[in-house]
Amino acid sequence: QVQLVESGGGLVQPGGSLRLSCAASGFTLDYYAINWFRQAPGKEREGVSCISSSDGSTYYADSVKGRFTISRDNAKNTVYLQMNSLKPEDTAVYYCATGSSCDWGDADFGSWGQGTQVTVSS
Repeated sequence: QVQLVESGGGLVQPGGSLRLSCAASGFTLDYYAINWFRQAPGKEREGVSCISSSDGSTYYADSVKGRFTISRDNAKNTVYLQMNSLKPEDTAVYYCATGSSCDWGDADFGSWGQGTQVTVSS
């Protein structure tokens, strides 16, 4: 069974850090571009970060560049999103998804996780 499971969300104060995990089962993650998206209440889903399958290139939305880092552990079949210097506007449900590329406007997305809630508040 092909499945993605996110974990690591929670409540954190502004300026704090969280590390999200996206664990795959039933397939090998490094065959795909792995994308992180987020969706805040009342807002459209937006791309946050991506790591490519070909050479491990990483991509970030301007809003998180310099604060978030995506990485892949092939031995654990898991992709991580390290989030530092969190801001209240980072509050959202975060999803990981397999993709045909890291081009959010053009890629085909396959498997999605169930999402993990990140809340940044004092």
